[in-house]
Amino acid sequence: MTAWEVVIGLETHVQLATRSKIFSGASTAFGAPPNTQASPVDLALPGVLPVFNAAALDCAVKFGLAVGAQIAPRSVFARKNYFYPDLPKGYQISQYEIPVVQGGSLPIVWEQGGEPREKVVRLTRAHLEEDAGKSLHEDAMRALGGAALGGMSGIDLNRAGTPLLEIVTEPDMRSSAEAVAYARALHGLVTWLGICDGNMQEGSFRCDANVSVRPVGQAEFGTRCEIKNLNSFRFMQQAIEYEVRRQIEVIEDGGRIVQETRLYDPDRDETRSMRSKEDAHDYRYFPDPDLPPLVVEPALVERIRAALPELPGAMRERLQRDLGLSAYDAVTLTSSRAVAAYFEDTVAALPDAAAQAKLAANWTMGEVAARLNREGLEIGACPVSPVQLAALIGRIADGTVSGKIAREVFAAIWDERRPEPDAADRVIEAKGLKQISDTGALEKIVDEVLAANPTSVEEFRAGKEKAFNALVGQAMKATKGKANPQQVNDLLRRKLG
Repeated sequence: MTAWEVVIGLETHVQLATRSKIFSGASTAFGAPPNTQASPVDLALPGVLPVFNAAALDCAVKFGLAVGAQIAPRSVFARKNYFYPDLPKGYQISQYEIPVVQGGSLPIVWEQGGEPREKVVRLTRAHLEEDAGKSLHEDAMRALGGAALGGMSGIDLNRAGTPLLEIVTEPDMRSSAEAVAYARALHGLVTWLGICDGNMQEGSFRCDANVSVRPVGQAEFGTRCEIKNLNSFRFMQQAIEYEVRRQIEVIEDGGRIVQETRLYDPDRDETRSMRSKEDAHDYRYFPDPDLPPLVVEPALVERIRAALPELPGAMRERLQRDLGLSAYDAVTLTSSRAVAAYFEDTVAALPDAAAQAKLAANWTMGEVAARLNREGLEIGACPVSPVQLAALIGRIADGTVSGKIAREVFAAIWDERRPEPDAADRVIEAKGLKQISDTGALEKIVDEVLAANPTSVEEFRAGKEKAFNALVGQAMKATKGKANPQQVNDLLRRKLG
């Protein structure tokens, strides 16, 4: 039976965080009524000329420097010719032969079989272009309060001319998990740099996945299909996995894969054909006669380089070097600038940062992330401040509370939403949650547990380790979870030994 290898490359359209469009002064704000943010340039009225927005170039250069790419000193805008109702000019202004960002790479980390994996994904290019408008079909028109006119569609040109940076990878990914890890890493980077708000629901970060399969060991790539406009990481993973299964089934049944563009239907969990896939020559690219070449001065590059924040890669190395965190922890904590800031603020407030940083990492990635996810909150809106979390971690470290009881304290602080820095101490005191560490008191409890559970004692002495865990459980139950677990373990083993 043939073993198959998956080959994936991604094209990502990143909407740049400029206040105006790439070739006009119209606003890029999301959510305005249809066609209220479309200038004569965006509408392609006769006689109008595009004027390049330099803020878009700053964003592109910032990204190129962050991924170690070459910034082209001279790049060219081209006309990409195709017809679609929401493309008023009949062509899209993009870049083709000479993009502004060339090469670069992005490291990714993901889990496979419970183990962390690392890889570097090569980037082919990143080029500037304008977005098209948006076709609104019946359901969308109703949602906007408009009438659905007998199957007709409406055209909203608010988005036409919005600046995009299209980032293209080499076909380096070999699974849906790798593709999602790359997309997450890229999303984290562009939001970290502040060049994109990353809002996938509003279309600020849209991914197209080029997927093919080939027999393991074959050098030649298979025929690829492009899955368009994947606007969530979950849908990306599901779409790729479905498409891989579909392609393998077609080939094994004696068919052949046709190069085409496909859409993913999340309700049916399937991809379906949209149109035949165009090649570059189908678009008849040629330099745009209305726009001069884009010249990037060395002084501009150096100015942007000097203003770059600490990048995720550099922070990951620092967290591993200075705090002893694993590569996986460091990648997770630098998945966004906001998460990284929360963690670093927590570490800065710890009584002993060197010894307690791993505990802070576990809480940030664990309890904090889980609660935020359940309530649909971003970390900037976390009700438990870094100072409050650091104080709670300090109480775990000094033995005031156990890890289990600390989760109860954390939940109370979260629900109270009160800002005082000593919230952990107040909750521990008010609820009587202080851990029992008095050896004499614990020894008495352990003796009572042993006397009340002779069967478990005999089973443990006969070699059944589970019986020991049962005795620990009884001791913790007797103290309502407030006993120091390590002391309970040590006392039990000494008395049973």
